[in-house]
Amino acid sequence: MHTETLAPEPSPETLELLNTRFAERSVQTADGAQCFREAGQTGADGMALVLLHGIGSGAGSWLHAALELAGRTRVIAWDAPGYGNSARLAPASPGPEDYAARLHQMLDALGIERCVLAGHSLGTLMATAYAHGLGKGRVARLVLLSPTRGYGNPAQAERREAVRAERIRTLEQVGIAGMARSRPAKMLSAQPSAEALAWVRWNMERLDAAGYRQAIEMLCNADMSRYAPAPVPVEVHSGDQDTVTIPANCRAIAEMFQAPYGSIDVAGHACHIERPGAVAAILEQALAAASR
Repeated sequence: MHTETLAPEPSPETLELLNTRFAERSVQTADGAQCFREAGQTGADGMALVLLHGIGSGAGSWLHAALELAGRTRVIAWDAPGYGNSARLAPASPGPEDYAARLHQMLDALGIERCVLAGHSLGTLMATAYAHGLGKGRVARLVLLSPTRGYGNPAQAERREAVRAERIRTLEQVGIAGMARSRPAKMLSAQPSAEALAWVRWNMERLDAAGYRQAIEMLCNADMSRYAPAPVPVEVHSGDQDTVTIPANCRAIAEMFQAPYGSIDVAGHACHIERPGAVAAILEQALAAASR
């Protein structure tokens, strides 16, 4: 069981690495500025790797995994609409398709023709919606890390309202800063490193309250089953100590997509922060499979 551990600050070395090797960039879309971080370059196979973060995070969360892959391919991690300096979506209660439409605009602007698309947590709803719709012909393979199904199924009505109320109440009572100080331990394994705690905190501190509220609405209204089966190969992975999207639920999502499931040892929910090497290896294998 996690205790309320105050997360430390990230080291100056980590922040320097972020700013020099995974710097923030931006493109203009029809709906406003869309920010992302990028490393590496497109290989001879023309395949890129596109990374979508979860509800309490941002593009920087992928730093260490992305740098391990930068020698292999072009790696692009976005700040979802309403995160970082990315323009918010117009609807107050957007759905996965709204985020997918912005993703499509960004990839058009960046000239990405083929990609492996990997989502973490809430990002898996955006990824599956995109691959099922606008991303057909562009997405070669889906990697779902610690996926969430969402609460849009009518059978989940009571749970949906409870989740919405709890998240909004927490936001209003302690704010983004309070969440960032006390919540990181819940995102990691039972004995997380100081570095992992610090990196969860740093990314959470940069949430925009209005963008976060939009993401809460998306989580509550979405249902991943609408995007299954997928038109491309899918694989699902999660941490063996994930207490947010528990392994049993992640396995059920794998079954829904008729996809293989893999467990990541000694990892909580933020598996790409806690075990970046293991996640990078998963993504490298996915790239190899997509390029065959």
